[in-house]
Amino acid sequence: MGGAGFVLAERVSKMPGLTGQESDESKSGGSTTRFADNLGAINIEVRTITADDWPLFRDVSLRALADSPDAFRRTLAEAQALTEDFWRQQATASRILVVLEDGRGVAMGGVFTPADSAIAYVWGMWTAPVARGRGYAAALLTDLVNSCRDRDLGVRLHVTEGNQAARRLYAAHGFKSTGVWEPLREGSALQVEELQLVE
Repeated sequence: MGGAGFVLAERVSKMPGLTGQESDESKSGGSTTRFADNLGAINIEVRTITADDWPLFRDVSLRALADSPDAFRRTLAEAQALTEDFWRQQATASRILVVLEDGRGVAMGGVFTPADSAIAYVWGMWTAPVARGRGYAAALLTDLVNSCRDRDLGVRLHVTEGNQAARRLYAAHGFKSTGVWEPLREGSALQVEELQLVE
């Protein structure tokens, strides 16, 4: 598995209220850790998405769009119409991490670096409502940012106006506004603000 997935699993294991022991690497290349919490045992896997993981990537993406349509540029209807080839290509064009609880994707984040660019863009950050408050978003963002630092890349992302929870997360990780605003998507009254990591 990739090193970042292991680091993320370690961060998750240190969250308050969770204790666990790392098990062997999963066949998919992620790190699987079993945790105990007040509700019983949870099997947590952090997976770096590959082209063969496209059904999982699609499932999590569609659930994210259904839950938080104003956080993403693409609509649910547009995503539902996309082909397997698209999901496979997207999985290889970006570095995408998915957190699974008992085999179901509950959190996601990705980073994309355009060709010949010194700037990488974090995108697709989402946590399922049932898994919020467990620190997954912060752990994912930290890993994605660190992977960019390792490549000496600047990091930017976009946040929709009014999404205060996301804005607080990004501010806590050192992101500040570039002053650039643009529509969420064509025909939308909502605006998204560009933020940049400030070291």
